[in-house]
Amino acid sequence: MRTPEVLFVCVHNAGRSQMAAALLHQHADGRVAVRSAGSAPGNEVNPAVVEVMAEIGIDVSREFPKKLTTDAVSAADVVITMGCGDACPVFPGKRYLDWKLDDPAGLSAAQIRPIRDEIDRRVRALLAELDG
Repeated sequence: MRTPEVLFVCVHNAGRSQMAAALLHQHADGRVAVRSAGSAPGNEVNPAVVEVMAEIGIDVSREFPKKLTTDAVSAADVVITMGCGDACPVFPGKRYLDWKLDDPAGLSAAQIRPIRDEIDRRVRALLAELDG
């Protein structure tokens, strides 16, 4: 049986998509291949995102923003966008979800925690679906 692949996409790949990928990676424990990318990648993962993820035992300090590629979308079974607009290429047969979430750019750790927790809730629900 093939391992499902999930791609999380946001604009800068510095906040939401990084949190989602790290959370799914943690919860899936190898049952799902996880990637993230940005339509216009930033220079680094948001330091406040690194902080709030460390609070729950997930280290994203070595992660870096990655450019969205057609190959990444093509390889994914599920593509979850988070505010990247029309920048994400669409391929037939892929499952696309658009998660409307606040962008953590410029927010404090206290303001990002609820975003992290909502992403965690959605990631757990997605994993339950993928596990069948």
